[in-house]
Amino acid sequence: MLIEPPDLPLPGHGATAERFRSLTALGRADLVACRIAEGHADAVAIRAELGDAGQSGGRWGVWAEVPSSVRAERGPEGWRLSGDRPWCPGAAWCTDALVTAVAEDGIRLFAVRNEGPFVQPLDGTWPAIGMAGSDSRTVRFTGAPARPVGGPGEYAGRPGFWHAGIGVAACWFGGALGVADTLLAAARRKGLNPHALAHLGAVDVALGAAGAVLADAAARIDADPEADARRLALRVRSTVEAAATEVIDRVGRALGAGPLCQDPGHAQRVTDLTVYLRQSRAETDLEQLGRALSVEDPRW
Repeated sequence: MLIEPPDLPLPGHGATAERFRSLTALGRADLVACRIAEGHADAVAIRAELGDAGQSGGRWGVWAEVPSSVRAERGPEGWRLSGDRPWCPGAAWCTDALVTAVAEDGIRLFAVRNEGPFVQPLDGTWPAIGMAGSDSRTVRFTGAPARPVGGPGEYAGRPGFWHAGIGVAACWFGGALGVADTLLAAARRKGLNPHALAHLGAVDVALGAAGAVLADAAARIDADPEADARRLALRVRSTVEAAATEVIDRVGRALGAGPLCQDPGHAQRVTDLTVYLRQSRAETDLEQLGRALSVEDPRW
């Protein structure tokens, strides 16, 4: 996997819109490469926010889950991690990763070198078709030396946790643009029937709404980087997910099975985006958003 680690502006430093636009452009071109690049960019931001002064360089991933299936123990020679962590994008590409683990004082984040014999991606654990190239295999940690990054609970407790979630939505938006490009090209290449043109109009409306909420989110993050961005992230992610799902559906209804069966690039984009969107927690996120709105000012 030949992906150059991206150099993107940090979120909340005045150029968050540029960060999101860059992720969107990557997603429009190649969702797999975008997924890996987003993980590296997120790791860079996390390390900056938590004051990690460890080694520079490398290709980073964020293999974090809360709660975590990985355990951390501190011994005479420092921290060691053990356990299997599923869903690790760039399992072979990453030279280093940020990994959450359960320690005696809570869930901590650790920097780990992705090298044997202590860290091993497990063959056969990513039999995917969509996003297959992301190589999101399960990784096994066996007494892996680790360096703590931040303190207990700090990874998920910082505003940047939600900024990263919005960054993922920017990737989804790029994927949706890539799918929509097929319909737009068909409209310009040949006359579409009125129903297909109506689908193209609806796609424009959906993408316009998604782009607007991403731009608004970037402005809000830069205006107040320390604000709790949880509700903002839930709203943006749900908006972009709905738009991307509508794009997939309308492009298919407008053009039929032809592009899915005869255009390998389009078929792969649709398959990749369908899988990537399932990183959303769907109705669970909507329920959390509704619960928050029941006790807070929505500021509509």
